Amino acid sequence: MPTPLDADLAYTPAWRLARLIRRGRLSPVELTTFFLDRIEGGNPQLNAYLTVDREGALRQAQAAETTLAKGGHLPPLLGVPVSIKDLIFTAGLRTTSGSLVYRNHVPDQDAVVVERLRRAGAVILGKTNTSEFGLSATAENLLGDDGRNPWDVTRTSGGSSGGAAASVAAGLGPLAIGSDGGGSIRIPASFCGVYGFKPTYGTVPSHGGFSSMPAFSHQGPITRNIRDAAEVLNVVAGHDPRDSNARRTRPRSFTRGLRRGVRGLRVAWSSDLSYAWSDPEVLELTAAAARTFEALGCVVEEATPEIGEPFSGFGPIVGADAFASLGRLLETDGDSLTQYARRTLERGREVTGAEYSRALRSVEKIRSTMAGFFDDYDLLLSPATAVPAFPCNERPSVVAGQPVGSLWGPFPFSVPFNLTGQPAASIPCGFTKGGLPVGLQVAGRLGEDVTVLRASAAFEEARPWAQHRPGPDMQPR
Repeated sequence: MPTPLDADLAYTPAWRLARLIRRGRLSPVELTTFFLDRIEGGNPQLNAYLTVDREGALRQAQAAETTLAKGGHLPPLLGVPVSIKDLIFTAGLRTTSGSLVYRNHVPDQDAVVVERLRRAGAVILGKTNTSEFGLSATAENLLGDDGRNPWDVTRTSGGSSGGAAASVAAGLGPLAIGSDGGGSIRIPASFCGVYGFKPTYGTVPSHGGFSSMPAFSHQGPITRNIRDAAEVLNVVAGHDPRDSNARRTRPRSFTRGLRRGVRGLRVAWSSDLSYAWSDPEVLELTAAAARTFEALGCVVEEATPEIGEPFSGFGPIVGADAFASLGRLLETDGDSLTQYARRTLERGREVTGAEYSRALRSVEKIRSTMAGFFDDYDLLLSPATAVPAFPCNERPSVVAGQPVGSLWGPFPFSVPFNLTGQPAASIPCGFTKGGLPVGLQVAGRLGEDVTVLRASAAFEEARPWAQHRPGPDMQPR
């Protein structure tokens, strides 16, 4: 059994671990071994990791110790363990994309985000569970058990970055990198009670990995606190010519000004984004969280951008793009695909040029409407998900007594900000009576990632959450 000191170490902020390492008070090899042992003990219940690279991680940790011994300038994440979502390429380390088809796939190059993490001294523990090609909002695939929630192992961790969020929540690693094409960072962050940040589109280059949603997919951090997310962004953000969508500008620092507060910001609270339904308990918790911003000195108003439902535009684009990159698998490996992946590719095959064009026009309209809305507001708050985590393979099709469809009904709030490319985060804001986490979504103007981080930090200070941990045995609650 771990000692209390061990348990505290598992939930120590990554920025503090980095400081302890630089000061010689914590060994990278001992820290990496500690997390690898926790993964060995906890992963069978959660299936948060699809691949654990014990040998490689210890080799990287030893290299960090050598760098530390030499002294001089030390990289910012030297010796700090991190996990990588299994859609993202890691040279020499299996990358399956959650698919039986690629169960033995080993890339020969790193994705840009992995290159930058290695350069910053981070130690890669392994690859976290995901839905197949990131095409589902739960971490279920044919490679093994479902991705499970550390607050109740009978329930889903969410997806598609479900393993990333579960690993951070359960103390199986201090930092995780996920990706988000329709909510895949924010949904599992909400379900697992951690912080998930989707940067402005193109802020973190996405070159190097499987992407079924290239028009909308972002890469970003999942952490237990805001400063850790900002520190990771300092490392991984910035232009790279290999990604044609990478932004050429970025903030000088994502950590600078985190503690400036939010007094005077104009904040909108929307319970439905004009089209969604939420579980009453989720709505109560998120509305109370929104009121916290009034106490922080913001001007908070109930206001909703009238964008209409976004899925009729999102669906054809995602389906057609997925078919363009993966459609050949229907002929060569159709029997090895999950039902949802096969269904997405089949739908994408049927999308006509006219349908795709109409979908693009609908996205343009949503972008214009949202930009106009943010002429009046600095932030837009909403629930991150319509429901708390539900039992694995029991996705609800009714929310608050309303039939919503099982595909996007439980997750209606995230897609608009993939369509617009705006920064958006899920902040832990409370627990249901059944002990399940609930997230508040905070969205900002295009390019104003630091404002979203600053607002998140102010909320974190007013209503801290990091003291909440899943039970040591991760039993159903």
